[in-house]
Amino acid sequence: MKKAVVLYSGGLDSTTCMAIARDQGFQPYALSFAYGQRHTIELDKAREYAPLIGAEEHMVIDIDLRKMGGSALTAEIDVPKQAADEGEIPITYVPARNTIFLSFALGWAEVLGASDIYIGVNALDYSGYPDCRPEFIESFEQMANLATKAGVEGSPYHIHAPLLDLTKAEIIQQGLTLGVNYSLTHSCYDPTPEGFSCGQCDSCRLRLKGFADAGKKDPIPYVK
Repeated sequence: MKKAVVLYSGGLDSTTCMAIARDQGFQPYALSFAYGQRHTIELDKAREYAPLIGAEEHMVIDIDLRKMGGSALTAEIDVPKQAADEGEIPITYVPARNTIFLSFALGWAEVLGASDIYIGVNALDYSGYPDCRPEFIESFEQMANLATKAGVEGSPYHIHAPLLDLTKAEIIQQGLTLGVNYSLTHSCYDPTPEGFSCGQCDSCRLRLKGFADAGKKDPIPYVK
């Protein structure tokens, strides 16, 4: 099997993305980040689930984005419990997060001799983040092939975003088809100390709507 680096948060989308990479014939190398996020429970889920769905290796990198702040996920800013106004980028956006994460993934891919990187971004049922758009993925792939030894020497990189054009319901349906156990995933931005999802933040609402639209019950516990 060919190697692929998979950005893996422990959430619904990245877990489905990992399952898709495996189904498409790749050996996943899972890459997670302890970046100072308030919802560190997602890392616990990532560590638990990565080996169960076939990750050959799971690396967790520490980068403290709380030093910069600028987001409700990395600063002392309340997580909103209502949708942002249309066209507004929510305060849960972490500045340059996917650019940072993909850069680390690119470096590891070059060391592994892997030409493929998977990321679970979504441009339909998402929160309006600029680094979840197809233009960003295409541009990063072009940059990757200009900025690396492997790319310059004729081994081009491919950034796979298999969830990009799917609704949340379609993502869930595809994951269930591939045997994803969503009870081991976490999506909430503002969980309780016990790990219960709030049910009201943007991420929870998108997740709950996805399960409802798919005609399924979300298996994780919620406060509300």
